[in-house]
Amino acid sequence: MTRVLLVLVVFLFFALCVYGMWHGWKRRQAKQAGLPAFPATPATLGEPKLETTGVYIGTTNAGNWQDRIQVGDIGHRAEATLSLVPEGVAIDRVGASPIFIPAESIRDARTDRGLAGKVMFSEEGLLVVQWENQGHLFDTGFRGDDKAVYEEWVQALVGGKA
Repeated sequence: MTRVLLVLVVFLFFALCVYGMWHGWKRRQAKQAGLPAFPATPATLGEPKLETTGVYIGTTNAGNWQDRIQVGDIGHRAEATLSLVPEGVAIDRVGASPIFIPAESIRDARTDRGLAGKVMFSEEGLLVVQWENQGHLFDTGFRGDDKAVYEEWVQALVGGKA
């Protein structure tokens, strides 16, 4: 009888933790509902200047590396292809909607150690693009399969060649 009670207590504790995570996710979505809509990907994009594969880590409010944007499916990590096209930066995610950052919205690019709850061992584990959307700054993170291309990306984005 004691084991049954212990199993029930552990199960209830687990269920309470899952409920707490779900409730927190929903509360964050409600709080972020007032954010401006993300730009739609144009119907046609130019030829990519740079392209790399990897994982889309997430988008956060700029300056707060743990404040992940949860609106829609923006908060979902996914395998992706990052492309620098004349119109901006296109992130084609597997199993999630694509993300597009217009060239005129890009404010900065850098390598970083962490974003949206993902922390890398190396200082240059993530490529982070800071961009503005209707007066609101965002940081979008990408972990590339080949980190050797990060410097080329930062130069292209910050140097105004985007």
